[in-house]
Amino acid sequence: MVRSLPHILFDLATGYGYTFGMKTAISIPDNVFKDVEKLARRTKRSRSQLFSDAAKEYLARHTDDDVTEAMNRVCAEVGVGEDEFAARAARDILQRVEW
Repeated sequence: MVRSLPHILFDLATGYGYTFGMKTAISIPDNVFKDVEKLARRTKRSRSQLFSDAAKEYLARHTDDDVTEAMNRVCAEVGVGEDEFAARAARDILQRVEW
């Protein structure tokens, strides 16, 4: 099948079709592969784009948070005083959060 230039450009612009970057091979269970296939079709993304997005999200959730580290350094330098209202409010909120 010969694809028209607009279709090829759309595929390249949206990441659907050929993707650029490092290629790798992974092994995943069949049921996960089927679910990925379904999601890729539904969202009109390639499997490569889907796995890349998933890896980025996983890394964001499991990599040290630079902002938190910077705030911790500032607090360590400036010092943190006890604010009874803020401490009580934080305790109340944390007690309501499902861990």
